[in-house]
This record gives sequence, C-alpha cells and structure tokens, in this order.
Amino acid sequence: MKLTLKIWRQAGPKDKGDLVTYHVDDISEDMSFLEMLDVLNEQLIAEGTEPIAFDSDCREGICGTCGLMISGEAHGPERTTTCQLHMRSFSDGETITIEPWRADPFPVIRDLVVDRGAFDRIIQAGGFISVNTGAAPDAHATPVPKESADRAFMGAECIGCGACVAACPNASAMLFMGAKITHLGELPQGQPERDARVVSMVNQHDHEGFGGCTNIGACSAACPKGIPQDVISTLNHDLRHALRAGR
Repeated sequence: MKLTLKIWRQAGPKDKGDLVTYHVDDISEDMSFLEMLDVLNEQLIAEGTEPIAFDSDCREGICGTCGLMISGEAHGPERTTTCQLHMRSFSDGETITIEPWRADPFPVIRDLVVDRGAFDRIIQAGGFISVNTGAAPDAHATPVPKESADRAFMGAECIGCGACVAACPNASAMLFMGAKITHLGELPQGQPERDARVVSMVNQHDHEGFGGCTNIGACSAACPKGIPQDVISTLNHDLRHALRAGR
C-alpha cells in the first residue's frame, strides 16, 4: 500500500503546530496503525529528520495510551484502540490525517502526545475505595448479585484512553467518570464513600475544564471497550442523591 499521511507536528506545548505531509510505500495491510508509524519514523530517522512522537505501551488494546484522531475519528474507523487498528481498514492511495486528542484538558506535549493527567486527578479525587480490608477475602465471603457483578466488570473495562473526550463536541469526560463510578458503586465495598466519591469526582472534572454531557452519544460510539452511555445515568443518579443528602 502507498499512503499519504498528514500528521500534526508540534515541537512543544507552547509552540505552534501544523499538519505536515509524508508519503509511505510498501505498507502491509497486516500492519497495525502504530507499526505503520514505526515504518515512517524509521524512514525519517534515515533521512536525518526528527521522528514523530506518539504514545504507545502495551500495543495489546489494554493500556489506552495509543489514542489518536485518525481522519477525524477517535482511534480511527474501527471500534478498537489505535494499536489494534490494522492497515486493512484503509485503501491503497488513501490520504490519512493523524492528530492528537483535541480537548483543552488534554494539552499537547509534542506532536501526537497529549497530557492526560486530568484523568489521573479525577481518579485521585474519588475513584477509589479507601477502606483497609486487610488480606484478600475468599471470593464468596461477600455475596454480590450477578447483575451487579457483571455491571461492575463492565465499568472496570474502561482503560482511560480519552476517546470519549476526543469524540465529544463538548469535550466531556462523563463516560469515563460514569464507568468508574458504576464500577465501584455496584460493589458492596464501594457503598460507604458512594456519595462523597461522585461529588469529588464531578467537582474535579469541572475544575479540569471538561465540558458537560448533552446526550449526543459520540462518547460511547467511540469507546473501544463499548462502555454504554447509561453509566452517565448512574453518575447523574448518584450525584442527585448526594446533593439531596447535602454531601
């Protein structure tokens, strides 16, 4: 495959960025999208040009660091992480535009790398269970209804990649937050801090500059783990309850 790539280049957070055009040849349709970028970087290094900075770690769709806007879509045309997107999803001769996440709370560090520390700070504000439970109890010691367990596992699948924010026209992180709140709120261990958790996390979310949810649904459509939009309803329910209780 021969491809034309228009890639966002930005030397640093305070530098002006721009789209730069590159051409790559002999790209196998079996390559992942990141492997294609590796090939381009090898080409740039051989030419004595600064390689393109982009995030990746596990390259197995687990860590969530690989997020890119690909031709205007978070993670690209398939519902998966960027590292699990393969070049067979594109056509020979196609022009592909590659940009970092576009959201004020995710400032660009360099090229395609953004700072997602805002997500970490939301988790630090309340996305945890602080009770000291000692050693791990037997699996059957605290009965959890299957429906609740399944929903908790569903929320726990969120990898914090930020695709929901990048896809949302409001740059809202409500799907991310809703997944975390649903995960902990469905478990008995998450009940003592349930009200305080949602208030603290929503306050931090707003402080970071994320927008509000207007039920467009782009977040869930872009989520590589398929987190449903109804976790936002759970978040809103918990928040309303906490505020009525004066927490």
